[in-house]
Amino acid sequence: MKRLILMVLMVMGLGFVSNAQKIPTSEEIAKKNVDEMEKRLKLTPTQKSVIYNYAFDMAKEQLDLYKKQQAGTYRNEDETRIFRLMNEMNKNIKNVLKPDQIDEFNKLTEERLSGVDPKKKKKKKKGEEEEKIVGIEGLRGATNN
Repeated sequence: MKRLILMVLMVMGLGFVSNAQKIPTSEEIAKKNVDEMEKRLKLTPTQKSVIYNYAFDMAKEQLDLYKKQQAGTYRNEDETRIFRLMNEMNKNIKNVLKPDQIDEFNKLTEERLSGVDPKKKKKKKKGEEEEKIVGIEGLRGATNN
């Protein structure tokens, strides 16, 4: 009886561990990003389709980088390439958006880079200012979180 209980617990434990280790696919990442943009920016179907293609390509590159990091074949040039691609993707997305959508897109991008979740905004105390790191150091700091 003890063996049976132990086996059941081990199987359940392995099931939990395997679920916790699941890496999202490029499609899942792109869909999540585009869905958030659609809600915040009120995208048209055409805009959503074009932006999905950009987001999907970026998600593939990010997953490739993640796999390189896991395999130990990661180089600093890979990170620089990802940042360059991300900047290019943001520029392409801005070309697709209307002028009033660009402001909201900039806010969304800033929130993502700073790690701020708009649903869980932290209230600041009076007179307290948030420390901001700008430039490439800010981007690197966002990836290390």
